[in-house]
Amino acid sequence: MQQELPRIGFVGLGAMGNPMAARIAEAGYTLTVADADRDRTAEVAERLGAATAGTLAELAAASDIVVTMLPSSAVVGEVLGGETGLLAGLAEGAVILEMSSGVPDMTRAFAADAAERGIALLDAPVSGGVTRARSGELAIMVGGEDDGFARAEAVLQTMGSVIRTGPVGSAHAMKALNNLVSAGGFLIGIEALLIGQRFGLDPALMVDVLNASTGMNNSTQKKFKQYVLSRSFDAGFGLDLMVKDLGIALGVAHSTGTAAPFAGLCREMWSGSQKYLGPGKDHTAAARFSEMLAGTELGKAAEEAAEK
Repeated sequence: MQQELPRIGFVGLGAMGNPMAARIAEAGYTLTVADADRDRTAEVAERLGAATAGTLAELAAASDIVVTMLPSSAVVGEVLGGETGLLAGLAEGAVILEMSSGVPDMTRAFAADAAERGIALLDAPVSGGVTRARSGELAIMVGGEDDGFARAEAVLQTMGSVIRTGPVGSAHAMKALNNLVSAGGFLIGIEALLIGQRFGLDPALMVDVLNASTGMNNSTQKKFKQYVLSRSFDAGFGLDLMVKDLGIALGVAHSTGTAAPFAGLCREMWSGSQKYLGPGKDHTAAARFSEMLAGTELGKAAEEAAEK
């Protein structure tokens, strides 16, 4: 006899959560969804054939596994706690998959609170962006105990490939450090393009050369032509979220007593971009801050050459 699939609750239906919830529904799981935006909740529920609930506690009571995909650990804490929060409704033996980009120490505290109720909380942040969320090809980092992971592994695999990182909190630390590396690669690549353009090189040609050479990175492959040189600046990951994740990475450095001068400068540059551009911008728009500092705009090679 085929084992019945666990019931899934999904909280947070934004740019990433929406397609992730869709992958779970397409795999045949019974799904209950919630978002702070009630219209979005209703639209997603109708499209996926999912249920909704009056409160988060009611969603939790209808779920064996709950996924949270939220903007920050502070919001996660609000969703978990209180008389109408997730912890109030989850039964003993349930699992929470905290898939936001969170603060490791806060995640550990959430897991300890959950454990007192017999509930396992795993941190399971993702990398890959909206495109890979839609295709179910995210890289999913998972921290937490074996028992909880065993109960949730199949659900995680509907959304991507799983890499276990260690105890709870370790995956959120890894996600922040991954974004630190990605953020650094983006900035140095943009600076190289600006320098080369001033010299007379075509930025698009430079991207091609970088991608055939040792300077290749995720930004040269998947961001520079697609979102920066095109001037669309709509990769789907917010600048505000990048700055938050870099702050988490610096927090990990400070808590471990690790000198991180380049990481500090990287965060300052991204924070400067955030202040210059204002809230709500895509992270690829940070290139405009580097352009402002350089006094030139990428893609205007002819004008730059004429000025020399």
